[in-house]
Amino acid sequence: MSNRNIADIRKDYQMAELDEATAGGDPFAFFGKWFAEAEAAQAEEVNAMVLATVDLHNKPHARIVLLKGLDEKGFVFFTNYSSAKGLEIESNPFVALVFFWTELERQVRIEGRIEKISEEESDHYFSTRPDGSKIGAWSSPQSQSIPDRSILENNYKQYADQFGNDIPRPPHWGGYRVIPHYIEFWQGRSSRMHDRIVFSEDAMGEWVKTRLAP
Repeated sequence: MSNRNIADIRKDYQMAELDEATAGGDPFAFFGKWFAEAEAAQAEEVNAMVLATVDLHNKPHARIVLLKGLDEKGFVFFTNYSSAKGLEIESNPFVALVFFWTELERQVRIEGRIEKISEEESDHYFSTRPDGSKIGAWSSPQSQSIPDRSILENNYKQYADQFGNDIPRPPHWGGYRVIPHYIEFWQGRSSRMHDRIVFSEDAMGEWVKTRLAP
C-alpha cells in the first residue's frame, strides 16, 4: 500500500450545478437526459450500476450489474435467477440501485420494488446476446462453490457441443425490472455543498420533487 494517507484523498467538484427547474417533473426523462450526457462524455461503463439487496437475515449485499433497458415502468437488468442476488430478491423484493458517473461528477440513487420481466422480454434480449455469452449463461452455476475453473470450462464445452448455433435461453436466466418509488439526482459541488434533487412517489402514485441538504 502506498504511503499516501487515504484520509487526504479528496476532490473539489466544480463541473456543474443542479436546480429544481433543470430536473423538470419527470424523473425518467431526466435520468434519460443524464444518461445520454454520460454517454456523450464517454463515461466508463456508463450502464454499470450497484445493485443492493437484503437476504433472509436482513444482511445487505451489493454488486455491480449492467442496465440493459429503461422504460416508463423502470430499470431492467438480467442475471441468473438462482444466483445469490436472485435468492435475495425472492426473499425481499425491495432493492436499491446506484449509478456514479465520475466524468460528470454525478450520482443517481434509486430505490424500489423489483419483479421479473416477462419470459417474452427475456427471450428477446437473450436472442441478441453473443453466442459465447449465451453458452456462459448455461455453464455457470452462479454463486455456487466450485472446486476449480475446470468445472466452468467443461460445462462450456458440453453446452457448446450440445446446442451448436441454436442456443435457447436457460429457464434459470432472465430479466428483472426495478420499479422505483424514489430517485435521487446528485450533482457534485464545490466545498461539499452538493445539489441533491429527489423524486419520491406519493400515496397517489404521483412524483413529488424536493431538495435535500448535502
